[in-house]
Amino acid sequence: MKTFTEKQPTILVVEDERYVRESLTVFLDDMGFRVLSAENGQIGLEQFRNQRPDIVMTDLRMPVMDGFALVEAIAAESEFTPIVVVSGVGEVNEAVRAMRLGAWDYLSKPIGNLEELQIMLERSLERARTKYELERLRRHLSDGTLGNESAFSSIITSSSRMRAIFLYLESVAPSRQPVLITGETGTGKELIARAVHTLSGLGGPFVAINLAGLDDSMFSDTLFGHLRGAFTGADRVREGLIRQASGGTLFLDEIGDLAPGSQVKLLRLLQEGEYLPLGADKVLRSDVRIVAATHADLKLKMEQGTFRPDLYYRLCSHRVELPPLRNRPEDLPLLTAHFMEKASALLGKMTPNAPPELNRYLAAYRFPGNIRELEAIIHDAVARSVSHTLSLESIVTAIDSGLRPNVFSVPVSSLCPVCPFAEKFPTLKVAEDLLISEALRMADNNQRLAAAYLGITRQALNKRLSRQG
Repeated sequence: MKTFTEKQPTILVVEDERYVRESLTVFLDDMGFRVLSAENGQIGLEQFRNQRPDIVMTDLRMPVMDGFALVEAIAAESEFTPIVVVSGVGEVNEAVRAMRLGAWDYLSKPIGNLEELQIMLERSLERARTKYELERLRRHLSDGTLGNESAFSSIITSSSRMRAIFLYLESVAPSRQPVLITGETGTGKELIARAVHTLSGLGGPFVAINLAGLDDSMFSDTLFGHLRGAFTGADRVREGLIRQASGGTLFLDEIGDLAPGSQVKLLRLLQEGEYLPLGADKVLRSDVRIVAATHADLKLKMEQGTFRPDLYYRLCSHRVELPPLRNRPEDLPLLTAHFMEKASALLGKMTPNAPPELNRYLAAYRFPGNIRELEAIIHDAVARSVSHTLSLESIVTAIDSGLRPNVFSVPVSSLCPVCPFAEKFPTLKVAEDLLISEALRMADNNQRLAAAYLGITRQALNKRLSRQG
């Protein structure tokens, strides 16, 4: 399978008329192609097999081996190589036949509009790249194995949802197209952005900036830089983050907070790869890869008119949404153990043991601050701990107000049918007693947890238990 890169594309021109072949060679060379040429289909096929060009342009009527046989042979060997055929004026049937054999597009002789030819070739190359990337993504996802596990080594998880995200990112990272990462605060968006940079293979640095609170002038100065004397106080040149990230990745965090004027400037950078430093009259080119992140709902912001739709669609060429921690209950023990070790090392203490009920408490909490909040809670608990076993007191105090029933608070394996209607339909009182008993069983008789499962306060549960005797 051919791998498309950012290198100079190669085109093979197969044409029996020498003057036409040489004229096309000059024009295509000026376009930026590396040009190969052949005077008939047989030589052209040998060139194709030896050189593997990115695109083929061929006449149809030629000696030795005509264009139809060439098209059929190339299409059979490479489904990702675009073939553009050139047919005589009025020979529509020939063009249709070539398309059925595997050609992607056609032009009529004589080729008078070279601009049309350029557009057709660029369009065919882009289509080939897209087709290749989609097939590579399909195969990668179906295979289910990561080629570079180390790129995600900083992300602690055993979640199948996170694994699927890793597979997707490994597939799209080399494409150089923008990536949009969405998710609640504290879900690890910057870690994902760094993984994308590592997987991309870019030689430049990873440069990050939080856009929240930047007005239009600050945005322009920070990203684009300025020349000396561009404004009062500009006594020296500032190159800007785009220049600093040259050849690498620019991570734009909190993209949803970007001011309207800044959105226009960023759109131009994404569309044209161009930007203008403050005080400059010469447009500069950029080769940075943009990765953006936000916790905001950008679709809602588009509806409200505060975020440009064209910028949104440019940013989300590739998009992932990170699940909140409450949707990853299997990761709680792993993350808790990691943060206990990390906090102990920072505080110069022995790592305490986790009490058995700790994970049950954490699983019953919604974690609005996600992983960042969990780390803060565990760090505080380790700092307060004075024994070999981690104290639950500070943890319970931190999460008590957030202990509410949710579909992730109880392990599915522990659920049982509470009211199996058999011979007699239970009364409301019987059903309540059964529910309380089941909640206490799943909470190992921990009344605070049982109350959270039931969606009531601990005091309300105590009253009901008192009535039961």
